[in-house]
Parts: sequence; C-alpha cells; structure tokens
Amino acid sequence: MYARNYLEMLKKLSLLLAVITAFAWLNPVAAQNTPYTIIANPGENASSEIRFNWHTNIGSGDSYIIYTRRSDKNWKNAISARADQELCTVFDSIYSKKPNGENFYEDVRFIRNTIALQGLKEDTEYQYKLSSEQKPTSSPHSNQNSEIHYFKTAPKSSKWNMGIISDMHVYAPLPNRQKAAMEMVRQLEKQNKKPFNMMLHVGDMAAWGGSYSFWPTLYADSTFSKYVWAGVNGNHDNMTRLNAQSNKFFHSVNNNPLNGYQGEIGVSYHFIYGDALFVMLNNEAMKSDEELAKAQDWTREVIKNNPAKYVIVLEHYQWFMGDDGKSSQYNRWKELFDQCGVDLAISGNNHIYVRTNAIYADKETDGSKGTVYIQTPSSDNERGRPLEEQLYNKDLIKFRWSEGSKTVGALIMKAEKKRLTLTLYDRNGNAIDQVSVKSKSKKLR
Repeated sequence: MYARNYLEMLKKLSLLLAVITAFAWLNPVAAQNTPYTIIANPGENASSEIRFNWHTNIGSGDSYIIYTRRSDKNWKNAISARADQELCTVFDSIYSKKPNGENFYEDVRFIRNTIALQGLKEDTEYQYKLSSEQKPTSSPHSNQNSEIHYFKTAPKSSKWNMGIISDMHVYAPLPNRQKAAMEMVRQLEKQNKKPFNMMLHVGDMAAWGGSYSFWPTLYADSTFSKYVWAGVNGNHDNMTRLNAQSNKFFHSVNNNPLNGYQGEIGVSYHFIYGDALFVMLNNEAMKSDEELAKAQDWTREVIKNNPAKYVIVLEHYQWFMGDDGKSSQYNRWKELFDQCGVDLAISGNNHIYVRTNAIYADKETDGSKGTVYIQTPSSDNERGRPLEEQLYNKDLIKFRWSEGSKTVGALIMKAEKKRLTLTLYDRNGNAIDQVSVKSKSKKLR
C-alpha cells in the first residue's frame, strides 16, 4: 500500500513538473522577463527629460515603462511607453571573476532596452514600473505588481543639490568595496538631512567595466537605485580583466543624452540641470593630440551653444597628482577653461582629494573669474593612496586629503542663487573641506 501511494505521488509530481515546464515554454515572458541593470540618467534638459536603460533576457518580448507622478497613488493617470530594443553582446565571453574568486568567462547576451521620457514637469517626483505588457491586467502572470521605482526631474530654479562620489571599483570577490561606497552615500544623505536631487559620479564604478556581472549587482543596491545618476567613463569602466579597451561597456549600462561627438555618442555628453551646464568627457578618448583636439573642439561648441549660470566639466583623470601636487590634466585643459569661462572642473582617479580656489591664467583669483578644480577621493576603503610631501603647485593647491589605502570620502554640492558650495565629508560625516564657486551671472538659453 505504501509503495503504491508513493508511486502515485511521484506520478502527480511528474505531471505537475511537466505542466510547469510547458507553461514556461509557452509563456517565455512570464518565465524570464525580469528586468535588471536598471538606471535612470538625465536628459539633455533634466527638468523635462529623463532617460532609462534596463536589460531583459533574449526572447522575453517587448518591454514597457509605465509611469506617473508619485502623487498618483492609484496610477490612474499612468502612461505606458515601449522601449527601443537592441541585442547586446559586448560583454559576452569576457574573462572575469565570480564572487568566490573563481575564474570564468562571462556568458551574457541580452536585450538592451532604452527610452527617453520627455515633456516631464520640472522638480517633480515620478514613479514607474517596467513590464512586458503595455497595460498590465489582473492576470496572475501579469507584471503589474513588478517593483516600483522612482525618479525626480531637475528644478528650473537656482536651488538644487547633488551627491558626488567616485572610484568605487566594484568587484565581485570583494563586496565590501560596494558596501563602503553605498554607506558613504547614506552618510552624505544624513549630512544633507534629506535625499539628493540627483547623484553624480566621476568614474571607475567597476573594477573592470567589461565584467558584466559587476554592474547589475551595483544597480540593484537600494541606495544606488533610488537616484538619477550622471557620470563619466573611467579607465576601469573602459577595460576588461585582460586590459582590452572599449567605451561600449559604459555605453551599454547607461542611456546618456546622444549629443556627444563621433565615436563618443552616449559616452561624452552634456546636459542642463537647474541653472548649470554639465559637460561630461571621456578621457579614454583623448590620449593622442588629435583625440584631445577633437574633444576640446566639441567642448568649446557645447559651452558656446548652452550659456548657463554655472559651467561644470567632468572627466575621470586627475587635474593634479595628489601625492606631490604635480600638474596632470590641468596642463591640457587650463587654457580652454580660461577661454570658455568654466566655473568648476571635477575629476577623480588619483584617489586623493585635491582642491584649488578659482584659478585663471595660472593664478588664484578672488572668484569673480577662473575655475575651481576639485578631484574626488576614492570611496571603496581599499585603493586609496597616501599623501607625500607637496613639491609642486604650492601656490595653486589649497587642500589635499587622504586616509591612506583605506580611504572613503565623497562630496555634497549645493546650488544657491549666488554660489555653488562643495563640501567634502569622510565616512563618519565629518566635514573635511569646503569651497564656494561664485556665480558669474550667465543666463540659460
């Protein structure tokens, strides 16, 4: 009797398994269409446009974004829009590392979904879902109960704030790197006493940008995923474990404005946030004199065609060597910044915080003209660098800071009517340094 009952139970289990398998085969969307690597980026005018990137499995069909204002509790006014889709294979078969340290080759081919939401209301919070259905139904297999995400458009006013962080070097075998960086973001939020309008990063988010498995882990972090992010391509974001180089890694995990120059579309870009123009550069595409000239010609045109109260330029490579103060990218860009009236230049990479007052023609000014140069410290609690005796640019560099190899730091930037204020904080919330960037009273287009 017992054996007969056992056999009957096995038959029922086998039948149930067959039904489940058949359902998954006949309904591939329900079986596999869970979006991942989700990020919101600013549009060319972040007051009215936000851009999105997310990935889905091959064969999962169309993908939609369903969005409405956060105040619309019942989603009565929700709008559905279908994403543009393309097959992405740039990460496939790249040599990498698993969380347990095991070597492996990334086996990843997916659908990249992108969309730009335009005509949004400034300084407004929105909520959105990602779905395989244009209008989710009450079907038990519907994605209508998918995770709700949020974003906020930029204000048009002169008051806004951002957190600034860089050099996380997210790396699967060492998860504490990401943990340290996200804890630093939360510390910034605590000091700001509220969430930021947006987050800015200065590159090297991943240890190897070609290791795809590092990206979805970062993007899924609850601290990371709550923000619109704008950032620049770092040298680590541009590389694989075996040092192959490509800007396609950075491009494929973002949906930046498509207003860059040839070869750098979606990698170098610019956007307006509030009353500020942000120009985002890819230093991996300016290693030769010809490449540098191309980047600088584009930068001049962008600044000329987009007058703003503040002009802010970002690139990953450092303006100065933080250990001894020697000039680095400063020498390549100072003349253009003087000519074009750049107010603030932000970089990273060196893992040592360095800051000047406003500089024009290699001399400090009273702030009525010139560029304030800042480079961010690392935030991964592992790859910082110690300070050494400052031998160069003693008349220009006003402050340097590092905690040695175990450095964690980041900044808050606040915009007001007459100035930008940038404050460096350590992991404990101590304000380490502060500088103001005076408004030059330029007007937006």
